[in-house]
Amino acid sequence: MKELGVIGLGVMGRNLVLNLGDKGIRVSVYNKTKEKMYDFIKDEVKGQSVLGFDSLEEFVSSLERPRKILLMIKAGEAVDSMIGQLLPLLEKGDLILDGGNTHFKDTAGRVDFLKGKGIHYIGLGVSGGEEGARNGPSLMPGGSKEAYFLVEDILLSIAAKTDSGPCCTLVGEGAAGHFVKMVHNGIEYAMMEGIAESYDIMRKILKLSPVEISEVFENWNEGELNSYLIEITGKILKYKEKGTERFMVDLILDKAGQKGTGKWTAESAFDLGIPAPTLSTAVEARVLSFFKEERQFLSKRFNRNYPKLEYGKDEVIRNLRESLLFVFFNAFVQGLWVIQGASKEYGYQVQLSEVLRIWKGGCIIRAQLLDFLREILQELDGEKLILKSDKALKYLMDRIEAIKEVTRLAKDFYIPVFAHNTALDFFFSMMEENLPANLIQAQRDFFGAHTFQRVDREGTFHINWE
Repeated sequence: MKELGVIGLGVMGRNLVLNLGDKGIRVSVYNKTKEKMYDFIKDEVKGQSVLGFDSLEEFVSSLERPRKILLMIKAGEAVDSMIGQLLPLLEKGDLILDGGNTHFKDTAGRVDFLKGKGIHYIGLGVSGGEEGARNGPSLMPGGSKEAYFLVEDILLSIAAKTDSGPCCTLVGEGAAGHFVKMVHNGIEYAMMEGIAESYDIMRKILKLSPVEISEVFENWNEGELNSYLIEITGKILKYKEKGTERFMVDLILDKAGQKGTGKWTAESAFDLGIPAPTLSTAVEARVLSFFKEERQFLSKRFNRNYPKLEYGKDEVIRNLRESLLFVFFNAFVQGLWVIQGASKEYGYQVQLSEVLRIWKGGCIIRAQLLDFLREILQELDGEKLILKSDKALKYLMDRIEAIKEVTRLAKDFYIPVFAHNTALDFFFSMMEENLPANLIQAQRDFFGAHTFQRVDREGTFHINWE
């Protein structure tokens, strides 16, 4: 019988254990809080082969060699501490998988450290939340082929399934798994921000109720915008507080949290020198939302002169649909560009088409759009800048007027639309042969002698501007 050890029985860990058990895999579990572990086995494990152990020594001894241990614990120091406790109990050829949202640089260091000890290490990106973990997540393992082959059959068995196969593949070498999962989360931030902005326009300009907006999202989910995030948005908007007629969305404080992966994506894009403004600004929008008191104070001191809406509800909603598709598409373009840049910089050898394939099911950013993006990548025959595709350009050009109208409308009604604006400006910038960076270079050379290049001759130049 196939077997796996799992350490950590939080929400994700528990549900992955049950998923593994359903697939006939014997699971040894260990949790720092023993009562929680035994309550889980007693109350939730039904017929699966799941055994709990009081000590790490017993836990490790229960596994046949080469041992395969999945860590589902908090990223950071807790992972290093657990690795330190496990090392004296392991032997060469054993494997540790980290299924948390770990920073890819930490994973890279652990891969190298454990390789010197003869221990395999995989950074495993897991997407899908509680439901995905239980019924089939999107899995993004990164590491050596030798390490992956030790658990390939187990991971494929528990992953989500689509018409393109199991949503799991070895995404690349080293820390590729956690890097790809990090960018997945960055794209997720951008998609969520774009959706929230569309909702904001419908409630503030069109004055639609949560139920009416829910119906719009449900309708959108039947077409090109079909995606997990659009689907759950429709469900959220119609949900009422139990025992009342109040919509829950109206009762939630408008301060959005973030756990770091979106910020890491933005930082990585900056480090790699790759533009990802829609992903970055989605993080900024969440940070800005936290200043609720300041926003309340300033909102009372800002006079708004609202214009008359020039066209009807149906046209606004049509434009919003096309504009949101424009945002989604550019979020994926930017995210994939960041992954490709990292693959080149760090030697990950990531196949972008395969990444899109395993995002089709189980994960938070699954969307109908992924098949179209895969089709574009396959036709580019190795060229990874998606915007160079005629299909991609036509797709975006067909929606230019819609997103221009949405951003204009938002400005007229004083509504911030970070994702829509940056997606449009990103596209305009990529389509522009001559940007004003020549003036910036002149300014840099004026005050800092930073030098510049010329359009009419080779070399690097500096002049005394005064």
